[in-house]
Amino acid sequence: MTLRVHASDPGALLEATFLRIERERMHGVPLLNPALRVQTAHVEPWQGRWLAALVTPWFLNLVLLPRDPARWQPAREGERVFHHFAAGDFAFLASAEPELGEFQACSLVSPMAGFTSQESALATARAAVAMLHVKPQPEAAPAPSATAAPPPPPRRVFLLGRG
Repeated sequence: MTLRVHASDPGALLEATFLRIERERMHGVPLLNPALRVQTAHVEPWQGRWLAALVTPWFLNLVLLPRDPARWQPAREGERVFHHFAAGDFAFLASAEPELGEFQACSLVSPMAGFTSQESALATARAAVAMLHVKPQPEAAPAPSATAAPPPPPRRVFLLGRG
């Protein structure tokens, strides 16, 4: 498939593609959440690509689409590609659809049974994108507790009975 570069926000095209997939491939599949619909929750330029969060009745995915052909990392359909964000490395699966061309998707939630509304799914999608851009903070050592047991005596005291 020829690389299709998206010069402008591909959100509407992403929605149209997955609406078609829902109609053609997902119709009647029992895992679909009837409270949800296909909707792009977020789209932003990111390192020469478009980064989107997509909510459907069957998944919540991050999606990468080509924006700058020189920055796109092509992969065979089904191949895993790792992308580095501030939050860490995330695996995306390469895929393609006629309307979109090549894209890469990272599954965040599937199935979507835990969501009771479109608004909660969209809020989760937006929060996930925001967290991608946050570097994890190292865990702080727990503060000593006033009720903590004293440290054990040195081995010499224990073995010889003196310090």
